[in-house]
Amino acid sequence: MKLHNLKPAEGSTHKEKRLGRGEASGKGGTSTKGNKGAQSHASFKRKIAHEGGQMPIQRRVPKRGFKNPDRVEYRVFNLGQIEQLAEKYSLTEFSLESLYINGLTNRTDKVKILANGELKSKLTFKVNALSGKAKSAIEAAGGTVEIVK
Repeated sequence: MKLHNLKPAEGSTHKEKRLGRGEASGKGGTSTKGNKGAQSHASFKRKIAHEGGQMPIQRRVPKRGFKNPDRVEYRVFNLGQIEQLAEKYSLTEFSLESLYINGLTNRTDKVKILANGELKSKLTFKVNALSGKAKSAIEAAGGTVEIVK
């Protein structure tokens, strides 16, 4: 097989439909567009989401609530998880940088600590947010907390 031998598979290509080339072609006159109406005109552009008078889907579907554009998404860690992660990665400081280096968060993630579980090890925390219970549990274990903006 060489490049000059290649040809398309049988039935995969078709002749171009040549419109408006005289009555004898069978596709002259109105060029298969029918008589009158917007669709038969040269500059016709179909309106987006127009359903021919039927109620459009964006109006049929019920609307509920709203999306808050100022919502802040946090990557949440519980104290029980932190205890396991500290052992696994031998962490002494639970900061945004150390989490990123170990592949636990993305560069832009904001981190929040919640109080589910127990914390036994003494750790230094540098995070974006934490709950009141988590803060008291960390300080009870001998750790320190710093809020990073």
